[in-house]
Amino acid sequence: MTDVPKVTIHHLEVKFQVDGDDGAVFTRLFNKHIQAWAKLYEDECARARHTRAERGFGDGEGRS
Repeated sequence: MTDVPKVTIHHLEVKFQVDGDDGAVFTRLFNKHIQAWAKLYEDECARARHTRAERGFGDGEGRS
């Protein structure tokens, strides 16, 4: 897996005004964006694994 910088959020304040249930809207938007972020992260990890595997062939590491 790729080394991802760790981030610590000490204070996060989110303000928005919506019609309806604020909690439900926040949850829907948060889930949408966290899933998009997770997909990008997983894709980057897969690319890094593929790159390591490709480099390993040249070093003879990929052979049994």
